[in-house]
Amino acid sequence: MAEIKSVGILTSGGDAPGMNAAIRAVTRAAIFSGLRVFGIYRGYQGLIEDHIEEFKTQSVSNIISRGGTILKTARSKDFKTPEGRKLAYENMQKHGIDALVVIGGDGSITGASYLAKEYDLPIVGLPGTIDNDLAGTDATIGYDTAMNTIMECVDKIRDTATSHARLFIVEVMGRDAGFLALNGAIATGCEDVIIPEEKPQYEQLKELVANGFRKSKSSAMVLVTESKDENGGALGLARKMKEEFPDYDVRYTVLGHLQRGGSPTAADRILASRTGYAAIEALLQGQRNVLIGIHNDHIVNIPFAKAIHQEKPIDPELLTVLRVLSI
Repeated sequence: MAEIKSVGILTSGGDAPGMNAAIRAVTRAAIFSGLRVFGIYRGYQGLIEDHIEEFKTQSVSNIISRGGTILKTARSKDFKTPEGRKLAYENMQKHGIDALVVIGGDGSITGASYLAKEYDLPIVGLPGTIDNDLAGTDATIGYDTAMNTIMECVDKIRDTATSHARLFIVEVMGRDAGFLALNGAIATGCEDVIIPEEKPQYEQLKELVANGFRKSKSSAMVLVTESKDENGGALGLARKMKEEFPDYDVRYTVLGHLQRGGSPTAADRILASRTGYAAIEALLQGQRNVLIGIHNDHIVNIPFAKAIHQEKPIDPELLTVLRVLSI
């Protein structure tokens, strides 16, 4: 196995608070170990288009508290093709980049697995996604910050819901995973939650109404994940509610990209720092094709095949907690 002398870093897919903390950790851990570091701008597309710059320690000064990603991010259709990945590999060779650290979610790590397999490259992934939907790791970079943003927003909406005796349906991110919605609902004392792990969204809402979920309360809050179905999501559910249950004063709010922004919490900064450092350690130890995660507060290395395209189950006990406490 060839000795690693330099490493490239890129962020891909949706941005997540804490990505900058991860970039900082990878950069400084690599330089401490005597490696050269290259920042790759705009994700895989930037790798294809050669938007690459060598990083020094000062390149990542004072970024640990910043949201977003200084490397920018983009989704790349070109990288999904063999021709695009060939261009990416050629640019790595051009700059003498021996290994790659990819910070992103399921799609980003999937892309890394293709590149690693086709060109026998040492690549390590960091779990950067607010959805917390990567298997094998208890938490992902950005999840805690997004959760706190949801909590702050829903607390404010609760004030007006109570003042006007309304049912508020609040949409959060997580089209395929309900972690943000479920834990956000527990944290804010919502009456219920609608998540993709259960029945179709409108069926869930009808059951809530049939069960008299408002009971003696003058207002109610329900968190729902975004949906591709026109009858789902906050807008679709609110529309159907007004049609079928006219006695309810229904309002809806879509939190949208508010959830991606903001300075990362301490938990996300620490997770990013620990996994970023561990990524360089893994590469120097000869590991490849692994996602650096955390389990029971210990760093774990998860093979790409076990981290991507795998269902990460919701803990059913959390649903019980929510529904018992909403009485």
